Amino acid sequence: QVQLVESGGGLVQPGGSLRLSCAASGITVSTYTMSWYRQAPGKKRELVALIRTNDGATSYADSVKGRFTISRDDAKNTLYLQMNSLKPEDTAVYYCSAFRFRRSWGQGTQVTVSS
Repeated sequence: QVQLVESGGGLVQPGGSLRLSCAASGITVSTYTMSWYRQAPGKKRELVALIRTNDGATSYADSVKGRFTISRDDAKNTLYLQMNSLKPEDTAVYYCSAFRFRRSWGQGTQVTVSS
């Protein structure tokens, strides 16, 4: 059974940083395409960043390029999202996702960027 548990969300001022973590069990993150999505109130869930299985290549939404970094620690079986230069429009619930044949989701963690 796949279990993804996000942590690290919270309230931060504009320009600040947060690091989200996603601890996985029931899967090996290095063998899945792992990604971060977010959903703001009244908006559709959108892909923020992903990291591929074989070569670890990453890709990002245009809105976060240069500010966010996705990474994984295979020894800890954990996915991360380092978020820098945060903006109010980054406010959303952030979800960890694992994909191989089917998609699994975590429960989400709230990120609020506000002064």
